[in-house]
Amino acid sequence: MFEFRTFLACLLLAGVAHARLQSGEVHVWETQEITFEAAREYANPYVDVTVWIELAGPGFNRKVYGFWDGGRTFKVRFVATAPGEWRWKVAATPADDAGLNGGAGALKAVAWSDAELGENPNRHGFVRASPNGHALVYADGTPFFLLGDTWLAASTWRLPFRGAPAAPGYIPGPGISFEEAVSWRKRQGFNSISFISAFPNWAADAHGATYANKDGVYLRNAWEKFGVWAPNAKISTADGATTTGKDMHDEQGHRPFEVFPDREGLANFDALDPRYFASLDRKMRHLSEQGFVPFLETVRRDNAPSWKRYFDFDESYSRFVNYLIARYGAFNLVFSGIHLDWIPKDFSLTADEFNEALTYHHRKYGGLPFGQPFTTLIDRSTYLAFGTGDHAPWLTMHTVGNNPRNHAIYASIEQLFHLEPALPAANLEPYYTGWNHAINRPGGETPDENSPRDNYFARAMMYGSVLSGALAGHVHGTAAYDVTTTGEPAGWRPYIWTALNYTSGTYMQHLRAFVLSEGARYQQLEPVPQDLVPRAGAGSLADGLDGWSFLARTPSRDFALAYFENRAARPVLAHFEPGASYTWSWFEPETGRWGKPAVLRADGSGSLAAPPFPAGGDSATRDVAAKIVRRTSH
Repeated sequence: MFEFRTFLACLLLAGVAHARLQSGEVHVWETQEITFEAAREYANPYVDVTVWIELAGPGFNRKVYGFWDGGRTFKVRFVATAPGEWRWKVAATPADDAGLNGGAGALKAVAWSDAELGENPNRHGFVRASPNGHALVYADGTPFFLLGDTWLAASTWRLPFRGAPAAPGYIPGPGISFEEAVSWRKRQGFNSISFISAFPNWAADAHGATYANKDGVYLRNAWEKFGVWAPNAKISTADGATTTGKDMHDEQGHRPFEVFPDREGLANFDALDPRYFASLDRKMRHLSEQGFVPFLETVRRDNAPSWKRYFDFDESYSRFVNYLIARYGAFNLVFSGIHLDWIPKDFSLTADEFNEALTYHHRKYGGLPFGQPFTTLIDRSTYLAFGTGDHAPWLTMHTVGNNPRNHAIYASIEQLFHLEPALPAANLEPYYTGWNHAINRPGGETPDENSPRDNYFARAMMYGSVLSGALAGHVHGTAAYDVTTTGEPAGWRPYIWTALNYTSGTYMQHLRAFVLSEGARYQQLEPVPQDLVPRAGAGSLADGLDGWSFLARTPSRDFALAYFENRAARPVLAHFEPGASYTWSWFEPETGRWGKPAVLRADGSGSLAAPPFPAGGDSATRDVAAKIVRRTSH
């Protein structure tokens, strides 16, 4: 859908080469691109030049930044957000560069037809908060329920972009391409992937996956390159080894930043290589064409200690954040200012330090120009890490993730739901199928990979997270987040094609069918676990994933969704409408099948006794969900 429309500026200054619009008419929400050539060379265009357009159209008037794309080339990408006449005027610093100042242009934007809207959901507009703040919608109000997967290294050669569509019926296997992986997940109902844009100095080199330089500054805390030993490596983390780091260049060998040849592998964060991001362009464009809304992150937190030690961190980091927003902010996405999966003393900056840099960026450049959510991946919750409102003005969506991956995370999600002002929330790193790790053991248990128990844990966190208030959607956890790929030996995490074949991925489409079974009404749900009696079954563990029940209901008490984990107790549900009749429909999260509806009546106090579980009895022998809808007639 988002085929780039390239415009060359109709420049107004004398002596500047004129150009023309390829077309005077474009579709709304279709990525447009304007290309400019600087009038002179710059020693470091990434640092020395800032270019932007003043864009005006129906209901829109603001600055949209551009980006350096190599040599003297600069580009600005934008979208028209509504039908009508649009105008833009370019400016830059330095203000005396005639190639980057004074150009102007105009275009007419038209709406998509109903048939065209059906071809790609991104044509409904970029995602944003629902009117009540708790969920996500496309710009035209169509519900968007995020269904993501964790391919954190997918920006690199590890999932290569080949420019060829996946074969019909493709099943993941060795040699998998980016397009094939996207096609597979799309067939399973996914509409997003989470990935990190750049890994500045991760390489299979002489250094260990985690290492410090002679100053004692840790330059990286990378994922291991299995089976490749580093002569200078030292064991420096609890699960570390003397392997080198995973190499994270693009398909042509380009890295996102230059690496100093004589600084022990330190990345030069003020010397960006646009060739790497040209490779990422192809993947972002493909995701957009396939109707995906990617969760795009800046870098992993382990690059930040050296960034702050040797550079003006707030200025340099905000420049990079703005570069990514300028390059990709005209795509439908959710943007993450840092991959903050963990905040260790040596391998990360603090949450306050990241907040300071992201607040600096917000004050200097503003938020995303076309209104998409701005958040971070986090190890607990964004609220506990950063606060909200004036304390973190850049934050427009809340998240939880990574740790804990059990019942203990749900209180944090409920806390996010009840914050004012309301922001959408999602669990970005729940239980990961196939991953043997200390933080991924509910109740201390490590099931065999892709076993029924392993897949159940993933399924339980899908429903538990959403019904605790994470109404923005859910991200599926995969142990292949590092994308161990073709030509590499197996290691502590599975191959990407192995993880894509785990059964847990098939459950996400059922989650969507359940949550959206009454259309957009799910956006009005509120978590009310206190109205379940009992909420926890006998013997259930606070750090486990068995025995709990979940309930979310609308304030008008006319619609509710419930989920009962394995070994949950049959509850009584309080505070429904006294004397009202309700239709109770069981739902199987494992298969997506609905049971035959039953009619129940709340008693005079509004209590509703749950019917026996589908397998019979008062204790669930497998997890099950339910939809409860008030009947309009008796």
